[in-house]
Amino acid sequence: MRNPVTVCTTVTESEYEKIMFSNVLVTRKRNIVWGRNWRTIDFQFFVTFVLVHLLALFAPFTFDWNVLVFVFFKWAMNGIGLTLSYHRNLAHHSLKLPKWLEYLFAYFGVLAFQWDPISWVSVHRLHHKYVDSEKDTHSPTFGFWYSHAGWLFDSAYIIEKFQETNNVDDLKNQVFYRFIQRTYILHLFAHVCLIYAYGGFSYIVWVVGVMTTWSYHVTFLVNSACHVWGTQKWDTGDLSKNNWWVALLTFGEGWHNNHHAFEYSARHGLEFWQFDLSWYIIRFLEALGLATNVKLPTEAHKLKKSFTSHNKFK
Repeated sequence: MRNPVTVCTTVTESEYEKIMFSNVLVTRKRNIVWGRNWRTIDFQFFVTFVLVHLLALFAPFTFDWNVLVFVFFKWAMNGIGLTLSYHRNLAHHSLKLPKWLEYLFAYFGVLAFQWDPISWVSVHRLHHKYVDSEKDTHSPTFGFWYSHAGWLFDSAYIIEKFQETNNVDDLKNQVFYRFIQRTYILHLFAHVCLIYAYGGFSYIVWVVGVMTTWSYHVTFLVNSACHVWGTQKWDTGDLSKNNWWVALLTFGEGWHNNHHAFEYSARHGLEFWQFDLSWYIIRFLEALGLATNVKLPTEAHKLKKSFTSHNKFK
């Protein structure tokens, strides 16, 4: 595992903090609120973040058994849109889908209130390129809460590190993704209006408030918890961990050390006992002939990434 101390540049050694119940050190602590430039987009996302959490607080007073059907579909849409589409299909090209299905699944991700596909994929690719280094977009070496959610309101820091990002030309070359990026807020607004028109305030609370809050935090746990707590099977040179309870919450994304070892793989739960709901959906789509070019790590690649192999030749 990489020692984060060796890449520290902004905090003196006496100020290092250890994240609770882990050996991960905060070596580049960044203040989320004060002493930095808040841009308009930061305020917009912060307001959205706060509003959906406030809506969720009304959940005990607005419960309706009928809304549970919509909550289930919203959960499934968010999971497919973020893990299967945004992450495995668009960010890593782990599989190929017919364009109509690719765009449909990506639109599910749009309605999860977690950025448009171009922005999401760009940040995620930067994370893999600079994982747990000073240029990582959301490493816990900047602080646990910064890696969990604070970085979302700190776009100026991302711009400071990356003056120009050209790592998503594959999406920018498609009219659909450019259109979604330009009109992103309108899609969220229409989504909220349709839900309200159908079910009123209680549906807004549960489908938008509760499910978006849930989606935020289980997704963010992959960035924070899965770089702090868990086990490492593969020698990835970073802090990525396999975390079973995060995997249960995130359609299989918690097998994060597996993912960083083989980021192109459509399957994150590489062992039969590693629950990976996104992989099961991909296998189903493959059986139907809808998912093709499904990528998996070879035994040779697994051997190359294993600690045993690395120790053998030291």
